[in-house]
Amino acid sequence: MNPLEVRGKSRVMLWLLLAVTLALYGFPFIYLLLTSFKLPIDAIAVPPAVLPDTWTFDNYIAAMSREGVVPALINSVTTAVLSTVMSLVLAVPAAYAITRFRTPSGRVFIFAALITRMVPTIAIGAPLIGVMRDLGISDTTVGLAIAHTTISLPLSIWLMASFFEAVPDELDEAAKVDGCSRLQALRRVVLPVVSGGLAVTAIFAFLASWNEFLFSLLLTSVRAQTTPVVIANFQSQFGLDWGGMTALAALYSVPVILLTLFLQRHIVAGLTLGAVKG
Repeated sequence: MNPLEVRGKSRVMLWLLLAVTLALYGFPFIYLLLTSFKLPIDAIAVPPAVLPDTWTFDNYIAAMSREGVVPALINSVTTAVLSTVMSLVLAVPAAYAITRFRTPSGRVFIFAALITRMVPTIAIGAPLIGVMRDLGISDTTVGLAIAHTTISLPLSIWLMASFFEAVPDELDEAAKVDGCSRLQALRRVVLPVVSGGLAVTAIFAFLASWNEFLFSLLLTSVRAQTTPVVIANFQSQFGLDWGGMTALAALYSVPVILLTLFLQRHIVAGLTLGAVKG
C-alpha cells in the first residue's frame, strides 16, 4: 500500500471517529430538543420515538406561562453575571501577582486554591446556609453569586495564571520604562494581550454559575430561586412534565450557546496563547 492510500484511509478513519464522537456527545441534547416539540402523550410513549409525530410549541408556551419561570430566568442571569464579575475581579490580580512576583507563598496559595476546588460542594454549602443568614443575604442573588464564586474562583486563578505566564515579563518592564505603574502595566499592556484568556475564564465562571444546582437549592427558597431548581420542580405527585421540562431546559441552553458563539474568536486566541510562547 503506497503512502497516499495510507494517508487517505487514516483521514477517513479520523473523520469517522470524529462523527461518532459528535453523535454520542450531541445526541442527549438533540433528543431533549426534539422531545420539547412533542405532544405530552408522545413524550412518554414506549418505546420512545426520536422524531415527534406532531410538532408543537405548546410545551414552550406552557413552560413560560408557569409561575416562577420568568423570575427564575432573571435570577439565573443576574447571579451568573455577578459571579463572573466577582471571579474575574478577584482572579486577575491574584494570578498576576503569583506569576510576576513568583514567591514561595504565591506557589503555596495557588496549590491551596486548587485543593479547595476538590472539596465537595455540599461541604461548603452546608455552612454557607448559616453564614448567609447571619449576613442577611440569604435567598438573594448577591448571596448566591458569592456562593457560586467559591466554585469558579480557584480554577479562574489557575486559568489566568497560565495565561499570564505566556506573556513575557519584558512587556511589563517596557511599560514601566514608559512611566506606567505596575497596575497601569497590567491594565494597559498585559490584559489586552490576554484578552482571549479573559474570555475563556469568563465563560468558565459563567458556566459554573449557570449550571450550578446544589447551592441554588440550599441557599434559595423563593426570591432568588434559579432555573435549574425550577426545572427540578416540574416533577409532582402526578408525574413528570417531560414536555415542559425539556422545553425550559432547551430555552435555558440558548444563552450559553449564543455567548460561546459570540466569544468564539477570543476563545480560540486564548486557547492558543500558550502555544505561541513555545
